[in-house]
Amino acid sequence: MARLLFIEDGAELQRALGAELRQAGHEVSGARGGREGLALARQRLPDLVVLDLALPDVPGTEVCRTLRFDEPTRDVPILVVSDKGDEIDGVVAFELGADDFVVKPFSARELALRLQALLRRRHRPTAPVGTLELGPLRLDRAAHRAWVDGRELRLTPLEFKLLATLAERRDRVQSRAALLADVWELTGAVTTRTVDTHVKRLRRRLGPLATCIETVRGVGYRFSPS
Repeated sequence: MARLLFIEDGAELQRALGAELRQAGHEVSGARGGREGLALARQRLPDLVVLDLALPDVPGTEVCRTLRFDEPTRDVPILVVSDKGDEIDGVVAFELGADDFVVKPFSARELALRLQALLRRRHRPTAPVGTLELGPLRLDRAAHRAWVDGRELRLTPLEFKLLATLAERRDRVQSRAALLADVWELTGAVTTRTVDTHVKRLRRRLGPLATCIETVRGVGYRFSPS
């Protein structure tokens, strides 16, 4: 069972999925605004947040940023929903740390599948237990933590999984399609732009090791430790 928090103005997402999710054994709660949503998230830490960008009091982008900044909620998966088809909304959401992005209108089935994939990623080990060291980079798979030259990186669960996947397959080109399937576990449900945006964000996190993630034009990415 998972605790799911819907932060949205109209509660339409809850109406569309609430019964199905509760029947599957999940606990579903909701907030009509950003302030209420943040308060609920802090009071009762959810396993996943569904966040609508259009909120009456606080911009959804600020709610997303706060959830990622606050220590208790920094690792909670966030699925952002927008009623705009503008690609920039998705880019901004991912830049702020969202794990997935959906544009209205969408089917209840599509949203349910995305929620299930996010929950699987949260509870499934990212990689075999152990520590992986590649020069100044060190990954602790069990703890989902990473360091560069002894400095710990602040990574979301999805960012850690992307980094671990690339590092474990070092010196081998990984296509965007392969990364979508193995990291996002949503084959065909998100665009290659999603991969590109997360790689860009991960490079910023890596600082001096950013160049270790090489772009292979027309194919994907390769991690080549120096």
